[in-house]
Amino acid sequence: MNIQNIRKLTGGVIRKNEPMALHTTFRVGGPADYYIIPRNAGETAALVRYLERNGIPYYILGNGSNMLVSDDGYHGVIIDLGRNDGTAFTMLGYEYIGDELIMDAGAGCTMASIGSFAVKFGGTGFESLAGIPGCIGGACIMNAGAFEREMKDVVRSVEVITRQGEVKKLGRDEIEFRYRGSSLMDEGYIISRAEIVLQKGDPAEIQKRTDEIAGLRKEKQPLEYPSAGSTFKRPEGYFAGKLIQDAGLKGHRIGGAQVSEKHAGFIINRDHATASDIASLIRHVQDTVLADSGVLLEPEIRFLGSFEIDIPF
Repeated sequence: MNIQNIRKLTGGVIRKNEPMALHTTFRVGGPADYYIIPRNAGETAALVRYLERNGIPYYILGNGSNMLVSDDGYHGVIIDLGRNDGTAFTMLGYEYIGDELIMDAGAGCTMASIGSFAVKFGGTGFESLAGIPGCIGGACIMNAGAFEREMKDVVRSVEVITRQGEVKKLGRDEIEFRYRGSSLMDEGYIISRAEIVLQKGDPAEIQKRTDEIAGLRKEKQPLEYPSAGSTFKRPEGYFAGKLIQDAGLKGHRIGGAQVSEKHAGFIINRDHATASDIASLIRHVQDTVLADSGVLLEPEIRFLGSFEIDIPF
């Protein structure tokens, strides 16, 4: 890759051999060949056109949650839309139209920041989503959800960048959302902005409900350790955490990776785990639960880079 060509496309941050452990919630991962923080959708579209035209692998990063980067790192370009405050991707705007609070959120806005914004301006409907560890772009792509609510319930439209580097807007009726996935994911779209619509509410009540849900998360989830959130998707008719616990795997360790003792649906970086430790434990959990219950658990996280062990799905 010609770095001079890249510098012509963006005035943002460009780094070589950037350790991905600094940018993922698992706190593991080797270096990316190139790490770029573009300043806006136009620069991102230009980068995508260049990378696609030249067959250079790339990956779009938000908060670094819901992913596992190999110890060898990523041989390609990481385009980070969530790490540089002040870019177009981390800006929030809003307006009230009638009883609706309409928020214009850059893809790099964290779910927590949107939740805080909603409390401040009295928008209800985001309380259960605010604690999801990620950014709005990735949350829209995968239709993230918690406590019986999903992104599809609050998204009115999104601005996307196509694989051809075209910027366009899609309305809610043009997007097919499903459990932990969407047509946005299928098309390989990059989210640059999202329009979130909430209902007018009492800020005190919204804060109370937000705090209640945050308390439940703290009580039931291992938030004190690095993780990628829920490791596995919920199998139809089952709960992944219960299947793992019933298989006797709660607290099981491989190297520094552990099945959480607080919630078996989480694999955590308990003690200086490597990506290989985590991948090995994921596969061990899959094999053990399959033998015990006949259910093959599907990982909710994405794997980036090369791993010695194969993970089903």
